[in-house]
Amino acid sequence: MTTIEGKRILFTGGCGFIGSNFVRKIHNNNEITIMDNLSGGKEEFLSDLISKGKVKLLKRDIRDPSSFNNMGEFDMVIHLAADSDVRQGAIDHKFSLDTNVIGTFNLLEFMKEKGVREMIFSSTSAVTGDTDVLPTPETFGPCLPISSYGASKLASEAFISSYSHYHGIKASIFRFANVVGRNSTHGVIFDFINKLKKNNKYLEILGDGSQSKSYIHVDDCVDAMIHVFNRTTKTDIVNLGNSEVTSVKKIAETVIEQMGLKGIPMKFTGGPEGRGWKGDIKHAFLSIDKMTSLGWKNRYSSDEAVNQAVKESLKQILK
Repeated sequence: MTTIEGKRILFTGGCGFIGSNFVRKIHNNNEITIMDNLSGGKEEFLSDLISKGKVKLLKRDIRDPSSFNNMGEFDMVIHLAADSDVRQGAIDHKFSLDTNVIGTFNLLEFMKEKGVREMIFSSTSAVTGDTDVLPTPETFGPCLPISSYGASKLASEAFISSYSHYHGIKASIFRFANVVGRNSTHGVIFDFINKLKKNNKYLEILGDGSQSKSYIHVDDCVDAMIHVFNRTTKTDIVNLGNSEVTSVKKIAETVIEQMGLKGIPMKFTGGPEGRGWKGDIKHAFLSIDKMTSLGWKNRYSSDEAVNQAVKESLKQILK
């Protein structure tokens, strides 16, 4: 069953990329209150649902504890609010701390006070840092993140685990591979399309192009979270990804082809060890054995997810 029904849900980051797709999936059968400061998300992604009163939007910031005042009662929390720009974290090391760690702590305090006992949390493959263990299982350790973003998500996982023990919270913690699809506001596909929209004489590619990661389409990601959440009874970590990887060069070729710009030269920046920037994991490939053992199978492979996401992103960016 890939649905959640009959719950009063506090949804942080509900106007964001993954959040907006998630809200559309479950809004009919639940009472949803979105908490979003719109720093990364866009109200327009859900404007029809908000204007019709099908979901409620509170423009509040989880970094401020007072944002949780007068919130009402909830049965569960879906916590997707995050500062997820890994590159910005390389410049400002505090960038990810306030929202991703302090914000999560504030939310957990609210859950404790209100007696909310169910939670879905979006983590990341970046918590593991560089590793030669590929595909990387949930049991891998020690986790040694190489980015502020990865560090902040690992800290959030730890706080959620401790609050689960103290206060009886069942939290489904999902470590994502790279999620792609409609409503994306950053990432390699978004960047490539916008670069070529601005200048289609060549495409600049950060790194050496050999970076490879597992990509999952946002529809598969949302449905997998619901599927796994409905089949688990305790706090656990589950990887969401695909059984293969896609290179940055392959993504560039897909974007160029779908934009009808065959023959466009690619200019690689190189970067430290061929990475796009410091903090970027060059090869990320999560084991999905636990995900599949729980009965979930993605509709799209990694390459197919990229191909579909390019189509959706082109439709939105070039409209």
